Amino acid sequence: MFLDEVIIYCKAGNGGDGCVGFHREKYVQKGGPDGGDGGKGGSIYVQADAGMTTLIDFRYKQHYRAENGLPGAGKNMFGQRGQDMVIKVPRGTVVYDAESGGILADAFNPDEKILLLQGGRGGRGNARFATPVKRSPAFAENGEKTIERKIRLELKTIADVGLVGFPNVGKSTLLSVISAAKPKIADYPFTTLTPNLGVVRHFDGSFVVADIPGLIEGAAEGQGLGHKFLRHVERVRLIVHVVDVSGADGREPVEDYRIIRNELKRYSERLYELPEIIVANKCDALQDGETLTALKEAVGCPVLSVSAVTRQGVKELLDAVTLRLKELPPPEPIHFTKYEYEAVDKDSVIIEQHNGAFFVSGGYVEELARKAYLDDNDSFNWFQKKMRERGIIDMLKERGAKDGDTICVLDLAFTLME
Repeated sequence: MFLDEVIIYCKAGNGGDGCVGFHREKYVQKGGPDGGDGGKGGSIYVQADAGMTTLIDFRYKQHYRAENGLPGAGKNMFGQRGQDMVIKVPRGTVVYDAESGGILADAFNPDEKILLLQGGRGGRGNARFATPVKRSPAFAENGEKTIERKIRLELKTIADVGLVGFPNVGKSTLLSVISAAKPKIADYPFTTLTPNLGVVRHFDGSFVVADIPGLIEGAAEGQGLGHKFLRHVERVRLIVHVVDVSGADGREPVEDYRIIRNELKRYSERLYELPEIIVANKCDALQDGETLTALKEAVGCPVLSVSAVTRQGVKELLDAVTLRLKELPPPEPIHFTKYEYEAVDKDSVIIEQHNGAFFVSGGYVEELARKAYLDDNDSFNWFQKKMRERGIIDMLKERGAKDGDTICVLDLAFTLME
């Protein structure tokens, strides 16, 4: 089954919590703090796999989580780092943040691992908080908690040549003739429902051809199957535009050519400007030469006469494609600005009052709250000390907070006391 667009959910690993520990050894009466740091959470990477051709595997598994970092331990032992997760995708898959639509990665090179989500930092152990004044801190930091992200994967086939044209013009037949591909072939429109790839070997070289189904008038707006599959010609270097000149279906070749060209332009200016070879197919069923002559005059460039059924003109077509591809640069990843998830403003402090309680939010105070063990007196005192040093307590008083008022940070509620 061919699948070229899916939604998955990814979460990097949380950081491990720091440890509260004290050195205990025979003949050592008062050992100092020796709690180690927590391990970093595993990160999530994406990597292209040349052996994959569809995203169908992601229909059955949609949630991906890297390992959490392990907590620290006594004797200044750091927690083990969480194992990274590498998500394998077909080559040519573009990775988007599903909420914003921003591009996170283009999985183009099979040997490249691309970072999607960074693992959480490990919390510091109590040994890190020892000072000349407070030599035995009995608290540590929690590890950083990561956020689950909604990710969209979109496959854009990597091919050298894209076969485009109206349904039933003979694209699939042509692909079956010039390559080992075996697409479904029948004498009715929309026989081809998914892009088909074929490797063409001609003389001492080879190239990949993609048969793109479903292009009709209005394809750029989603008519037919075109909007769904036009993305698969975005990476090609050369377009082979197949036109039926037999008139068997009562179509007008010149009008068909212009409609498809217009749809390419409306979908992407780059597609419209790609080099093009025009193929007048089904020449074996041509009633007279006027139709072919009219097509050549209308397009104003050479038109190759081909019959995919009898193989007339196929060698000349392959010669022309091979020669043209040698003049063109190799395929390359798409050019984009990587989307960066909005960083927390660590200087922001927001104070709101509801029903007599004060709610404090913002990057700095929330980060403090996540790191501290707020049910531990020493840790809670450290948390309040940092709030005072940052001026948050003074800001609360300026907003009318006084002794005995309830202060809320995240899911924590405590009483303000001097």
